[in-house]
Amino acid sequence: MGDLAIRVQPRARRTEVVGEREGAIVIRTNAPPVDGKANQAVCKLIAKRVGVAPSAVSVVRGASARDKVVRVAGVDAATVRAALLG
Repeated sequence: MGDLAIRVQPRARRTEVVGEREGAIVIRTNAPPVDGKANQAVCKLIAKRVGVAPSAVSVVRGASARDKVVRVAGVDAATVRAALLG
């Protein structure tokens, strides 16, 4: 199980993976950064792309920052990166 660096851009037009910048995967989300809504939207997107339950995705570090570290239970970081960028 590996950790993955994510950069979140809240209040975008739609929720999507944009690409990679400085080693972090950039994800835009239409959710506002209030009450953890942006984190939930990001976790839901990652879970859908990787094919796991949303409860398997968690923000390990940076819950209130744009730069986050996300962990997907039972899946290594290389597989998650490939699913998001592929």
